[in-house]
Amino acid sequence: MQPTDPSGTAAPIPPALRRFLYLTSAVNGAAILVVEILGAKMLAPYLGTSHFVWTAQITVTLLSLAFGYYWGGRLVDRGQDLGRLYTAVLIAAIYLCLTIPTAGRIAYLCLEMKLATGSILASLFLFFPPLTLLAMTGPFLIRVLTSSVHGVGGQAGRLSAVSTLGSVGGAALIGYVLIPILPNSVIMLITAAVLVLLALVYRVRFRSRLSQAILPLVAGLAGVGIGLGAIRAEGNTDFNQGIELYRRNSNFGMLQVLQLRGTPMLFYANDYLTQNIYLTNTHQSGAMFTYMLHGLAHAYTPKIESALCIGMGVGIVPAQLAKDGARVDVVEINEAVVPLAQRFFDLDTNLFRLHIGDGRQFLNETHDRYDVVVLDAFLGDSCPSHLMTREAFTAIGRVLKPGGTLVMNCFGYFEYGRDYFVASLERTLSASFKSVRIHDSGEGNVFMVASDLPSLVYTPPGDLGHVYPPKLDEVQRAYVRVVSTDPAHGRVLTDDYNPVDYYDAANREHFRKNMALSMRPL
Repeated sequence: MQPTDPSGTAAPIPPALRRFLYLTSAVNGAAILVVEILGAKMLAPYLGTSHFVWTAQITVTLLSLAFGYYWGGRLVDRGQDLGRLYTAVLIAAIYLCLTIPTAGRIAYLCLEMKLATGSILASLFLFFPPLTLLAMTGPFLIRVLTSSVHGVGGQAGRLSAVSTLGSVGGAALIGYVLIPILPNSVIMLITAAVLVLLALVYRVRFRSRLSQAILPLVAGLAGVGIGLGAIRAEGNTDFNQGIELYRRNSNFGMLQVLQLRGTPMLFYANDYLTQNIYLTNTHQSGAMFTYMLHGLAHAYTPKIESALCIGMGVGIVPAQLAKDGARVDVVEINEAVVPLAQRFFDLDTNLFRLHIGDGRQFLNETHDRYDVVVLDAFLGDSCPSHLMTREAFTAIGRVLKPGGTLVMNCFGYFEYGRDYFVASLERTLSASFKSVRIHDSGEGNVFMVASDLPSLVYTPPGDLGHVYPPKLDEVQRAYVRVVSTDPAHGRVLTDDYNPVDYYDAANREHFRKNMALSMRPL
């Protein structure tokens, strides 16, 4: 507690304590940014990565800051006992530990609601209380560290700067260092443990009463123990679809490999969404779309000497094109997929030139030209929106040779009221290419082919004996089922205006809900 004299001027604070309070401001600033970013990452496997989820997380963070600033100011006006502030920090840390075992359960409950509502409620329940408690630090420390009204401006500025720099450090640490190498749950536990340590150091070092540290120590260790137990339980999880063989965090979501019990079938999942299926005994794909992308590229392109694949997946389609004799370039944004694909899916990166980076960036920089471009990039439950605009398709047209083709995999529906996405894609492709054709599997996978030729010439595929037998009927149906959309139901998508996340939200919500529920632990 900081004493005051009768004039209301605070007694000087010891230099060591002053430095520790500035450290507290920096650490709490870092923790707030870590929790904000990490919160969205923890909810992504269940609720996705759309703007609804990020809007909810940012909104809840700002609400927490507003409430925290208010209550921190009121609390310090009632008394400048720093013990109350560090108790709030300790409670926030324990709460963060509890989010580790509860995040999945809360997210599954919120899946029953509309995406916008569920995202807000999940973020509120999981992250509003701890963020509010941490936000109380700012006004509390400003009052404690200010010796007179003449210095309040400078003190507020210094603490705000220190807290902001801490937030910058936290954002950089989690974005560039921690997420690629540690699971989200471990990062959250480390964050909570640092806050527990901060509260305990204050009790022991500056209160000089070990007895006052016993209860906080027990509470902090209990919270950390619960979080640690939840992390260990994650490593022994069985899912409805099978046994987990591999799990790794990445900059672009959680990567998993699951094996269907008693079979040689492997599933590759990104944030609980199945991205590909592979048969280890026959070394063939169990996913229909891989056969369609490879087959349609040949069906609409007389001769493929060079190909560009935007989105590697586990490398099945690029490898097929390379084995056909084509020179293949592959652009993959998530480098963490490469060792996974090599280990479990027989990926041989010697078959093609692999570029780690964003597809748009590659298109803008490359001087190569290709007979075919295969666009199979997925982020969460849809293609990244910046790869589906008129400008993106114009860039693809620039790298295609005359008469070359674009083959694109997406997920959509054609029923009235659900067709905004596919109708918009067809209109946008038509604004950049002379010819567009759509093949529909009838199961959600939609394949769009575009070219600068006045009309597309289709050569029916020959022998389909290489197709995984259970997928043969679906592949044959997709080849012959050529459809079109009502242009009035969509719009031309541009870099400046691309509202598909909003208008296609119901479809994506339905798709993600079904996939997430299928991955629910037993």
